[in-house]
Amino acid sequence: MAQCVQSVQELIPDSFVPCVAALCSDEAERLTRLNHLSFSELLKPFSRLTSEVHMRDPNNQLHIIKNLKIAVSNIVTQPPQPGAIGKLLNDVVSGSQPAEGLVANVITAGDYDLNISATTPWFESYRETFLQSMPASDHEFLNHYLACMLVASSGEAEPMEQFSKLSQEQHRIQHNNDYSYPKWFIPNTLKYYVLLHDVTSGDEQRAESIYEEMKQKYGTQGCYLLKINSRAPNRASDEQIPDPWSQYLQKNSIQNQESYEDGPCTMTSSKNSDSNLLSLDGLDNEVKVDGLPNNFRIHPLQIDQCGDPPNNTDGSESKSASSVHETKKASTAVIRGACLTLTDHDRIRQFIQEFTFRGLLPHIEKTIRQLNDQLISRKGLSRSLFSATKKWFSGSKVPEKSINELKNTSGLLYPPEAPELQIRKMADLCFLVQHYDLAYSCYHTAKKDFLNDQAMLYAAGALEMAAVSAFLQPGAPRPYPAHYMDTAIQTYRDICKNMVLAERCVLLSAEILKSQSKYSEAAALLIRLTSEQNTWKGLDSDLRSALLLEQAAHCFINMKSPMVRKYAFHMILAGHRFSKAGQKKHALRCYCQAMQVYKGKGWSLAEDHINFTIGRQSYTLRQLDNAVSAFRHILINESKQSAAQQGAFLREYLYVYKNVNQLSPDGPLPQLPLPYINSSATRVFFGHDRRPADGEKQAATHISLDQEYDSESSQQWRELEEHVVAVANKGVIPSSFYPTQYCLNSYSDNSRFPLAVVEEPITVEVAFRNPLKVPLLLSDLSLLWKFQPKDASGKDIEKVKERVTGEPEMIGTEVISEFLINSEESKVARLKLFPHHIGELHILGVVYNLGTIQGSGTVDGIGALPGCHTGKHSLSMSVRGRQDLEIQGPRLNNTKEEKTSVKYGPDRRLDPIVTEEMPLLEVFFIHFPTGLLCGEIRKAYVEFVNVSKCPLTGLKVVSKRPEFFTFGGNTAALTPLSPSTSENCSAYKTVVTASPSLGTALVSTASSMDFGTGTGQQLEAIPVPLPDSVLLPGASIQLPMWLRGPDEEGVHEINFLFYYESVKKQPKKRHRILRHTAVICTSRSLNVRATVCRSNSLEDEEGRGGNMLVFVDVENTNTSEAGVKEFHMVQVSSSSKHWQLHKSVNISENKDAKLASREKGKFCFKAVRCKQKEGGIQSSEKYTFADIIFGNEQIISSASPCADFFYRSLSSELKKTQDQLSAYPEKHREATEGAVRLVEKCSEVDLSIVILWKAYVVEDNKQLILEGQHHVVVRTVGKEAFSHSQKEEPPEMELLKFFRPENTTVSTRPSVEQLSNLIKTSLHYPESFHHPFHQKSLCLVPVTLLLSNCSKADVDVIVDLRHKTTSPEALETHGSFTWLGQTQYKLQLKSQEMHSLQLKACFVHTGVYNLGTPRVFAKLSDHVTVFETSQQNSMPALIIINNA
Repeated sequence: MAQCVQSVQELIPDSFVPCVAALCSDEAERLTRLNHLSFSELLKPFSRLTSEVHMRDPNNQLHIIKNLKIAVSNIVTQPPQPGAIGKLLNDVVSGSQPAEGLVANVITAGDYDLNISATTPWFESYRETFLQSMPASDHEFLNHYLACMLVASSGEAEPMEQFSKLSQEQHRIQHNNDYSYPKWFIPNTLKYYVLLHDVTSGDEQRAESIYEEMKQKYGTQGCYLLKINSRAPNRASDEQIPDPWSQYLQKNSIQNQESYEDGPCTMTSSKNSDSNLLSLDGLDNEVKVDGLPNNFRIHPLQIDQCGDPPNNTDGSESKSASSVHETKKASTAVIRGACLTLTDHDRIRQFIQEFTFRGLLPHIEKTIRQLNDQLISRKGLSRSLFSATKKWFSGSKVPEKSINELKNTSGLLYPPEAPELQIRKMADLCFLVQHYDLAYSCYHTAKKDFLNDQAMLYAAGALEMAAVSAFLQPGAPRPYPAHYMDTAIQTYRDICKNMVLAERCVLLSAEILKSQSKYSEAAALLIRLTSEQNTWKGLDSDLRSALLLEQAAHCFINMKSPMVRKYAFHMILAGHRFSKAGQKKHALRCYCQAMQVYKGKGWSLAEDHINFTIGRQSYTLRQLDNAVSAFRHILINESKQSAAQQGAFLREYLYVYKNVNQLSPDGPLPQLPLPYINSSATRVFFGHDRRPADGEKQAATHISLDQEYDSESSQQWRELEEHVVAVANKGVIPSSFYPTQYCLNSYSDNSRFPLAVVEEPITVEVAFRNPLKVPLLLSDLSLLWKFQPKDASGKDIEKVKERVTGEPEMIGTEVISEFLINSEESKVARLKLFPHHIGELHILGVVYNLGTIQGSGTVDGIGALPGCHTGKHSLSMSVRGRQDLEIQGPRLNNTKEEKTSVKYGPDRRLDPIVTEEMPLLEVFFIHFPTGLLCGEIRKAYVEFVNVSKCPLTGLKVVSKRPEFFTFGGNTAALTPLSPSTSENCSAYKTVVTASPSLGTALVSTASSMDFGTGTGQQLEAIPVPLPDSVLLPGASIQLPMWLRGPDEEGVHEINFLFYYESVKKQPKKRHRILRHTAVICTSRSLNVRATVCRSNSLEDEEGRGGNMLVFVDVENTNTSEAGVKEFHMVQVSSSSKHWQLHKSVNISENKDAKLASREKGKFCFKAVRCKQKEGGIQSSEKYTFADIIFGNEQIISSASPCADFFYRSLSSELKKTQDQLSAYPEKHREATEGAVRLVEKCSEVDLSIVILWKAYVVEDNKQLILEGQHHVVVRTVGKEAFSHSQKEEPPEMELLKFFRPENTTVSTRPSVEQLSNLIKTSLHYPESFHHPFHQKSLCLVPVTLLLSNCSKADVDVIVDLRHKTTSPEALETHGSFTWLGQTQYKLQLKSQEMHSLQLKACFVHTGVYNLGTPRVFAKLSDHVTVFETSQQNSMPALIIINNA
């Protein structure tokens, strides 16, 4: 049970006190009414004695009584009606609520921290009122009158006569059979005569003389002069006197307001018209009998017939609440005790003391002695008679019978003088004066007698009081006999059917058990009396059950090991019974306290039930905010309810919310709980939606909300933008540069305020989720924002303050009329804003009408309310509200402080800054292919449109794959602009040739600078050739664009980034970008391999040395899937700064080289060095193009697009080699820069071969001609080059090494292969020589040894002729000969110099000889190392010597 203000040792004596009746004359009542009090009310605050009282028990032992209290009440001759008592108790409970701001106890039990009200004042008020309002009964005497005060006024004409009349009236009421009520303790009731004297208006001398007369007549012990009203009523406000009556009369005044303010049946005498409040005992003085006031005819708890019946429906709560309110108003207006001074208070206190000391206690003491003497005198007879009877009939011991065995004799009545009742009377008297030892022995004796007589009502009463007396005995000589109480309760309830007495037993016993910390037994006792079937004489027992269940719950929580869930469960039961009893506030409080236990523990259905009940009760009590909050909880938790139940919850919530909104229609929009919004998933897009493809026109993909975020792709776009910005700013990225972000999401960097542009929409994608199983319909859905306009200089416009929704001239807002989210569906809504002014925009959230679709039926009795909505969905009811978008930024993790604490950065994606107008570019691709052969050239067109009101300039395009496309060269006007004229024409620039010499190259030159690309840069920003470099507002231009299929087959994503600027420079936004991702699928076509070998002939037709042979292998790798029939090689071109193709070596009669599927072709070409320009040094960027034609049409390879793609492929090739070089250590690169590099250059060729082809494709029964080109870059002599990179075999798995490898130094010497190419040697001699050996035995043959320096450095050469072939194979095949003359030559060759040595070979007989025996050694002039050339490893120089 909850803590109480009083302990049980104080509670019980205060509940059972001596009762004194008061009978007042009319005039005496008038005097007390001047203070708005009846006589009994006047005495109430002073009815407790302030000092100890002594009395003698029958054994003449002194007995001390502490804190004795007496109860004085007016005589009432009608017993109270049970219905009236129930109504009074109901009002008492509803009038006692938890104090505002009361600090609750925090109880920690396991995982629970519960805020529980430590006290329950409503229960204490109920208990006090219940015990006080118990009607007197015949089987006990505790609340029978012991004495009667007869009160008259000193201002009456004949006070003594008035006393006589009062005395006669009291005697008549007590002894006349017409009056069964009230009950009197003994026939000889103590009469105490009180003379009231009004100090201000009365005659004091007269009062004193009357008092003297009274003393003579009634004795000094039996009368008293009480002086009151020492102040005039009009001086009431001069001095503040404390009001001790309020705490005693408040409870009764509630009841009296209810009873006496019911309208037509209110009876108020003219004398009492100033009295607004009537107490429990003060009644109207309307009808008089014999001059006496008939103020005891009707009990104050009697219900007026014209009043409302006491049934507690839902409406009674509001009625009683209003009456409480009226009472409070009335009680503040009325001042009680206005005519009394503090001296009067002391006089009243003294009067009570005198009455108790001199009148009441001596009377009680005398009565106890008399009863004791009577019992002793009858003892012998009765005891012996009883015992003899018992022995005769049943032996010496009476077997105890259970309650169920005893017959129902609750109707048995004893005569008043029965000895059993005398024992009971004595026990009750002893109990009232706190003599618990004697009381217990008497109760125990009476109990046995009653049980013997099977007078069960009397026995139960004796058992009950015996148990209480045993508990209250000083020193606790015996334990509390709880089984006595259990038997009493069972008897009252089951046999006597008296729930009032059973309830009293339970209340007392539970308090006693609680004081002994027996909470479990107390809880069980309380719960026993809360059965649904129990009724209390027609009045529903809900209020009693609710209070007892609540106390049982407190027992569970106060145990040594708190039983938290039992506490919560019984609080729920109590709340339910409070609700049935009409106590809405208490019901709500119980449910709220229980909610603490069930909340967040996964008991979702229980939580839903509690929240639903809390919502309904709060709504009934007009606590609409609480109701909304409770219903909100039902909806936002992951509910396990059925769809129908969820629909009912939702409709109830909407109904309550609608009522809340109607109370404050102009207030701020409420926060709605549904649907869920995933704020972090909110995406913001700046710009117009992408246009769909229109026929052959395909718009640039750019960025849209339909694209998924890809971090790798995002990084690529960022790098492209950084590069193009650096190019536009002369190689430097400005410090203010920040990557353009058109779409902001949870992955983007949102730490800066994003920039939006005036007149360009801002789209916000909000992610909704419906957690319910019923669909939600959002109508009139739009964004909520505020806006701070700025002027052109960036200052706030003073006259225009922050704006909110509803300013279309500043910000246009898109409204979605209906947005349906099906059950348990996640769905995104895209909402737009149209800024029309520069400034700072803050997107706060969304605003919408929340409703549900009207179903066929209704649940929980809530029908469809008329909604103001018309649309394609039938809406049952809707409320307007908002939800805020609150996005938490990323967690900071940079500094030590941030790492050790939890801090989050800002997320500003919803706070864009609207800037001035900027140009806006749209790009369309016309005839853009989706599939190409590898190397295929296709011509498409690009259309650039400026859709803004500002001109744009500085248009550039950048891509990671610049070799994929070109806009053509900077110089020549190439092909017509209209797409229609080029459909069946070649994409190349061609010239019809007469083929002057079959297979001879046609030479032209071009500079890479003409094609907008330098071969040294890795990534190019290609300017788009706009006329005058400006695109005016609304203007559009079409430009040709050549595409070349990538060399690798498969699907390729190629990113284009278009960069442009405004002609008018903007401070915040310097440039804009447009993205496009082209997806191209390529299929295999040709595979080209090329090798370069040195030609053995030292001179060409023009007498210059250094010819080379170029071998080109072409394989058709295309499978027939693409529909390609065959490939025709139409032209082979070369491009190099130093070499050019001269002629074809293997010309066949069939000029057109065809390759069917899987066929290979081999070509051999002669290459010569390029001619030096006469004008001086050759430009480093000038390339010589040589074309060898296999048909009658020359493709000019030095023009667009052939040269464009050649340069681009060269650029990407250079990038690869630079990447490889960058992987080498720095030291090695420095070491190779010197002379060794010169040696390496000897074997370098840097000759690019371009294979131009046509493919014949059959598609849809039409033959198409596709054309394309492949590039092979031959870097070094003898090394095979490929048109596209070969797939590398994956390296074999190696064992892991757990030691550090030694630092191996890379050798900086050139390889033998590189060194052997420094000097090129050639022997010139006759193939056969005829010599007459018979004439001359020695044959001398002149041989010329040609030495050519291939490098650009000076080389020292040693020619040694002394070498003999020692290999046996050579000796077998070739004969031996001798060189004549000088055997060793030393000479120096300058850069690229040729030198001839005249040698003589001597043969002695005929045969075939190999002249390739001279050993040639060479070294760089400034190096020490000597090496041998590889000439002798080449084919043998054979000579045939014939005999002439």
